Amino acid sequence: MPPKPPRAWQRMLSGRRLDLLDPTPVDIEIEDIAHGLAFVARWNGQTHGDFAYSVAEHSLLVEIIHGRMNPKAPVKWKLAALLHDAPEYVIGDMISPVKAAVGSGYGELDARLTAAIHIRFGLPATLPKTIKAQIKRADKISAWMEAVQIAGFSEAEATRFFGRPDKALIEDLTIRLRPPVEVRRDLIARHEALLAQL
Repeated sequence: MPPKPPRAWQRMLSGRRLDLLDPTPVDIEIEDIAHGLAFVARWNGQTHGDFAYSVAEHSLLVEIIHGRMNPKAPVKWKLAALLHDAPEYVIGDMISPVKAAVGSGYGELDARLTAAIHIRFGLPATLPKTIKAQIKRADKISAWMEAVQIAGFSEAEATRFFGRPDKALIEDLTIRLRPPVEVRRDLIARHEALLAQL
């Protein structure tokens, strides 16, 4: 008798069962995403403060920066910026050196989950390259801010890894570490606000 294939689904708090290898949009809920991301630490938890800096908080920041860089962007691309790391609610966040060591498997899993999440919320499964590049630029600016403000990097070191940001875009932004329940609530609220504008 052939061995039973390993279980590839995860039960969510909403009751959904998300198949990680073949995710379907109907098994994706923003409450599950927000809850998971609020408890996933960026920088492997190596940040100053009494709370981890979560992927949920990072997602909110990237959406703000993307909006400042692209003030006339359609709402759907603002939503895409907010959800740019959404797959991490089930696969976690890995720093770039770990992703490189793991190989292509992580990227393939991420791509499948991203497509299902996008479809669930009315976005194209694959974003246009120009939009993806805009979001990536906002993501790098956020990473620079995080590196300098909470991860112990000097500005020169952060610039070497993430590029020099236009400081006018971020001069009034300060990273504030908050309890997961607050960040989860704010991510859901921002998601709902964007959906209401579509």
